[in-house]
Amino acid sequence: MERARPLTSRRRLLRGAALAAVPYALLPWPRAGAHVQAPDHPTAEWQPASAANYTRARRPAQYSIDLVIIHVTQTRYSQTLNVFRNPKKKVSAHYVVRSGDGHVAQCVREADVAWHAGDWEHNTRSIGIEHEGWVDEPGYFTGALYGRSAALTAAICARHGIPTDRRHIIGHHEVPGTDHTDPGPHWDWERYMTLVEAAM
Repeated sequence: MERARPLTSRRRLLRGAALAAVPYALLPWPRAGAHVQAPDHPTAEWQPASAANYTRARRPAQYSIDLVIIHVTQTRYSQTLNVFRNPKKKVSAHYVVRSGDGHVAQCVREADVAWHAGDWEHNTRSIGIEHEGWVDEPGYFTGALYGRSAALTAAICARHGIPTDRRHIIGHHEVPGTDHTDPGPHWDWERYMTLVEAAM
C-alpha cells in the first residue's frame, strides 16, 4: 500500500507566506543610482584593489601612458588579489593573470596610477600586469598565461597608442634603480612579443 505523502508543515507554510509578503523594496538590491563600472579590458574580471594602494588619476590627460610593465607575483593568484585588497600593503597592479587558465583580473583602472613599478615616474606612465608564479619555476608560464597576457598587452597598447616593442613593453627588472628580478630568466620574451604582435 502506498504511504500518504506528508503534509507540508504549518511552520513551513507560514515561513513561505512571510517571505512572499516582504516588500521588494526591502530586498538587498543595489542602491538606486549605484553603478559598477565594467573593466577596461572586456574579458577581465573586476577585482578592485584597496583605494589605499593606488592613486586616483585622469590618465592619459593627467599623465601620458607609454609603457606596459611585466611582473611575476612570487605567490599565488588568490594571494596577490588579497595583498592588493589589504590597505596596509601599499602595492597594486592594474591586472593579474592566472597561470592555469590565463584568467585576467583587473584591480586598478587604467586611468589610475597603480603602485607597481617602484618609482613614481614609472608608475604614472605605465600599466602593470602581474603574472601568477615564481621567477625560478617556469612551469607557471603556461600557454594560456602567455596567450591571454599577450592579448591583454596588445589591447592596452592599442588603447593608449603604445608601440609594441621591447622599449615599451618591459620587465620589472628593467625599471631603472629597481632591485626586482621579475619576470626572470625563464620568461620567454621572444614568444611573448610574437603573441603580442599576432594579437594586434
